[in-house]
Amino acid sequence: MSEVVEIRVRPDDIHNQEKIESLIYAKKSSTKPLVEYQLLRKSLDSRQKNIFYLLRYELLYAGDASRKVKPREYKDVRHATSVIIVGAGPAGYFAALELIEQGLKPIVLDRGKDVQARRRDLRAIQQEGAVNPHSNYCFGEGGAGTYSDGKLYTRSHKRGNIIRVLETLHAHGAADDVLYDAHPHIGSNKLPKIVANIRKTIEDYGGEVHFDTHVVDLLIDQNTMIGVKTADGQRIEAKNVILATGHSARDIYYMLHAKNIQIESKDYAIGVRIEHPQDLIDKMQYKHAPRHENLPAASYRLATEIDQKGVFSFCMCPGGLIVPAATAPGELVVNGMSLSRRDSPYSNSGFVTAVNQEDFKAFQDDGIFAGLHFQQSIEQQMWKHGDGSQQAPAQKVADFLENRFSQQLNSTSYIPGIYAADMRSLLPSSIVHRLKTGLKHFGKRYGAYISNEAQIIGVESRTSAPIRIPRNKESAMHPQIKGLYPCGEGAGYAGGILSACMDGEFVARKVKAQLETD
Repeated sequence: MSEVVEIRVRPDDIHNQEKIESLIYAKKSSTKPLVEYQLLRKSLDSRQKNIFYLLRYELLYAGDASRKVKPREYKDVRHATSVIIVGAGPAGYFAALELIEQGLKPIVLDRGKDVQARRRDLRAIQQEGAVNPHSNYCFGEGGAGTYSDGKLYTRSHKRGNIIRVLETLHAHGAADDVLYDAHPHIGSNKLPKIVANIRKTIEDYGGEVHFDTHVVDLLIDQNTMIGVKTADGQRIEAKNVILATGHSARDIYYMLHAKNIQIESKDYAIGVRIEHPQDLIDKMQYKHAPRHENLPAASYRLATEIDQKGVFSFCMCPGGLIVPAATAPGELVVNGMSLSRRDSPYSNSGFVTAVNQEDFKAFQDDGIFAGLHFQQSIEQQMWKHGDGSQQAPAQKVADFLENRFSQQLNSTSYIPGIYAADMRSLLPSSIVHRLKTGLKHFGKRYGAYISNEAQIIGVESRTSAPIRIPRNKESAMHPQIKGLYPCGEGAGYAGGILSACMDGEFVARKVKAQLETD
């Protein structure tokens, strides 16, 4: 039988294999010859003055079976039954891989461009303020996560097999550390290649991927799917459609509602991006700065409850950048990302509060779209307040707390630029109150967190979808339409890359199961 041991290593020794091996041998209990050892998990303990890496190893002795990753077994599906997937994000692509394993042919349709061509549109929104509504930080191959950091962390362990997803990403080019880091991260500079490799696998086994293909309608006959219609009038037929369009495809919600297909309003979160010097966060977490060369850029996760609603950090990007994430002209949205090295001098995080029907009162006449229109109105207000570009409003944190206008702002990672604004005039008063109270609460724990070295930049509004597309718990099929499978973040069933991947796999397996019973 193999054995699992955990050792503690100082940052000075994290690359000292001789030291690590001696600690492993000191911990092992078997007298059998040690054949090999494999790192299972790597995490950091910075709670005390002395910081340690915690390394968990599986030890294999003579006679033990080696723990090797079993490769996925893809089938040639060129002539198999077709399943349409709307959206080439993590949910859509992992649904496609799972369908191929199940012997079904995925036809992936995405409104945006392939991952390489998409870069030009990202450059345009960064440097010129020009928003392509079909190709941006949210839309295009790989979805919102491709150019928004590539963090591989989820607390939704019941959604599916996390290890299987990580091993699939590793097989398509992710570094070894995604298999053992406690909070794995690929980086927006490396994830595009991995996404392109996944597309190649899909196509190599007979699946299809089509870009610049905007689905505008579902073809339904007697409450049964028969295909989809694209913006150029093309009809693509299939009896099963996986809808994996992401959290910002508002037109899909409107289309479903117009066809009397049930959708539901849901709670989400809204707020700002908070940006600090990375050195300040390092000192806050490691108790000193500059940090040891073998320590990563420090991160944090904060959460509290104000007026019975959560206030929390979201999508924290150590050594990261703030980017413009609008999906239509006339709106302003910000998000965060990091490159693989996380070597920016800035740290940023979403700093948001939960919102629900109580916050949407002004839009209650809009019914199911009250939350979406609330979200949209704030994004449009942020844009109108500026100069018509993607320049974003900002305020130093201490000034925000004291109701002072920031006469001068700090430098920023946000390329389109920032300008001083009173965030109280741009955000609803209830959100301002909860954000302020939350900041004061966190300031008691980390004093420097609320200094004027930090600033808030608005608005962080795409934390999750404001709409849920319901599905049957057992079949994963929409309760009204046979063959329609809501999937991923856009349907309200995921919240990040990993959970979206797992949901894509889950739905694909349900499609196969349904076909076997028909």
